[in-house]
Amino acid sequence: MKNSVFAQTYYLLAICILLGSQAVMAQEQQTANETQFGLKGGVNFSDLFTEGADRSNTIAGFNAGLFAKVAVASKWAIQPEIYYTTKGAEVTYNNSFVDGTARFRLNYIEMPLLLVADIGDKVQIMLGPYASYLVGGKVKNSSNVQLFNFEDNISVNDYNRFDFGIVAGISMDFGTVSIGSRYTYGLTTVGKERTFAGSQYTFPDANNGVLNFFMAVPILGN
Repeated sequence: MKNSVFAQTYYLLAICILLGSQAVMAQEQQTANETQFGLKGGVNFSDLFTEGADRSNTIAGFNAGLFAKVAVASKWAIQPEIYYTTKGAEVTYNNSFVDGTARFRLNYIEMPLLLVADIGDKVQIMLGPYASYLVGGKVKNSSNVQLFNFEDNISVNDYNRFDFGIVAGISMDFGTVSIGSRYTYGLTTVGKERTFAGSQYTFPDANNGVLNFFMAVPILGN
């Protein structure tokens, strides 16, 4: 009798586990099929990290573009994005040859690929790489030695067109709107290597860094 009851309990437990696992798999499959498309934009505070500068001041800019969010599990998603973003900084330098201030404004088309994890009902964290392409750039320079007109002679061809780096951030859902912040750090030097008077130098010998605050609004999908 005891063996019969044990066997029945065992089979019942096995059926419950099987049904439960099937339900979880079905839920995961349903979740994995959920995809959102939307608009995002916000304000940037960008900087250039360089060893040759005495001081670097952030400048304000903006970002605006599109995103897609593809769920791969109940609390995980892949989020590719494409947007227009401004970067740059105001760099003050002082050495034995010249001192002054250069203000860089760089405009990129940027494409991050983020892994997004839910850490609560409304909070997500994100991490991933980005690649960007420089579409415009301008520098204004004020110094004690006026041997070169930066604004007229420096163009986007004097910078590295491609930038690669990492992105990390956090966002919070407020109904159909998400608000968040993220930081992007470039791993590629902004300036190209040049030769002047027989010496090689890179201007600017710096990496992009941007803190941005954004708002995202889904327009299609679940």
